[in-house]
Amino acid sequence: MTMESKQDDTTILQEAEKRLRRLSPERLRVVSDFLANLEEREENEATAELLNVPGFEQALREAMQEAEAVEIVAFDNIRRHV
Repeated sequence: MTMESKQDDTTILQEAEKRLRRLSPERLRVVSDFLANLEEREENEATAELLNVPGFEQALREAMQEAEAVEIVAFDNIRRHV
């Protein structure tokens, strides 16, 4: 993300906040529900994208099994010995 892009994002957020503050509580609730829906759709798209990576689902399943079996090592423990 470029510096210009961050400034654009900040400007958009500021404009959105000004608009949100002028809305009635009922309209604000509608906006909040809409944003929650957009957020969920984005998360679902990201999940679908990951699941399309060859071998990802199996690797995730194995990593979760290792974590449950406490067969993992904390990153800090690895870093100390290097």
